[in-house]
Amino acid sequence: MRQESDHAPLSAHELMNRELEKLPIADVHTHLFDPGMGGLLLAGIDELLTYHYHVAELFRARPDLRPEAFWSAPIQERADLVWRELFVERSPLSEVGRSVVGMLRSFALDPNANDLGEARAFFADAVLDLRGHVDRVLRMAGVREVCMTNDPLDPAERPVWERGFERDPRFVAALRLDSAIMEWPKAVPALRALGYDVEDARSERTITELRRYLVDWHRRMDARYMAVSLPPVLGYPHSQEPWLDLLVRAVIPAASEVGCPVALMIGVRRQVAPRLALAGDSLGATDVESLERLANDHPDTRFYVTLLAREGQHALCVAARKFANLVPFGCWWFVNIPSVTEEITRMRLDLLGPTFVPQHSDARVLEQLVFKWGRSRAWLGRVLGDHYADLGASGGRVTAETVRRDLSAMLGQGFAMPARG
Repeated sequence: MRQESDHAPLSAHELMNRELEKLPIADVHTHLFDPGMGGLLLAGIDELLTYHYHVAELFRARPDLRPEAFWSAPIQERADLVWRELFVERSPLSEVGRSVVGMLRSFALDPNANDLGEARAFFADAVLDLRGHVDRVLRMAGVREVCMTNDPLDPAERPVWERGFERDPRFVAALRLDSAIMEWPKAVPALRALGYDVEDARSERTITELRRYLVDWHRRMDARYMAVSLPPVLGYPHSQEPWLDLLVRAVIPAASEVGCPVALMIGVRRQVAPRLALAGDSLGATDVESLERLANDHPDTRFYVTLLAREGQHALCVAARKFANLVPFGCWWFVNIPSVTEEITRMRLDLLGPTFVPQHSDARVLEQLVFKWGRSRAWLGRVLGDHYADLGASGGRVTAETVRRDLSAMLGQGFAMPARG
């Protein structure tokens, strides 16, 4: 393996870890917000500990707790309860628990403290200079760009866009479609209030106006892509679900008009345990055959796809081999645990080479970028290092330049559309 210096060559794993540490990552999917959007950007230890992953674990540890009482308590009280039950009274062995421990250490905070006094004081001071804190977090995480999730029909978010704000160029937009299409016709009053002449019936006029809404707000936000979370079964093309009709007749044509990809996040079953709020969603195995038919019928649309269930990941890889407009991305939510992410990523490399996006953070709280990308770099180093070591042993070319090139394509460019021939 060639090396720029006279020192002993680095192994493939050492080279991979070095290049991963240096790589400025484009995080293609988060639930973070531009610091110019004020209180929409969540940060600090209380937000971290009341994240829905911890909430779900809390109710397993304490099944005697009433969810209604938990949600009605002040956020500090909820965070204190999570800390005591999951970090003091029990060892934080889950992936999210271990990640928080690592994050606290990265900020030189005690992850074994009996209370949150030190951490709470630190983050309270940090967010007083929010932009400075954002700078520090992005630097620590090695992230150059964060893609938000933006919903113009959200009553808390829309006024911020309407009055305008000083945008941070590191926070780019993605136009979220869930509110607009997934519970149709629930979106009709909100769309009409924005000046779009839609009605409950999915008439040609309604489709035209919905497309106009998507194009208008895509351009207003300068969005990188359009995204929607879908149930496990798509049923394309025969399903009578309104959202599928709107996806095909409005979303895909609008995305084509503005020249952006469509991100399909497939497999969520909403609110199987409604008392848990955000923590109450579950998953189901994906109908990949419908996805193949969708890709086949819309060859000019670039679909970035992530699946919520472990089941279907192999079928998605095989489908992506057949349809270049299907691009797997990230390990989402319930599959974002090392034992599964490594399996999925090895399979994608074996079947697709470096033509997918291995990971996104899905961060909802600013500081999660630090531990989520720290953890992801660790398992990515193992998986990619193994593949490059095998390539080198087979006689393939493995250098800092080739590794850097491939990493940049997979993790440094976001959902960049390929150049047209």
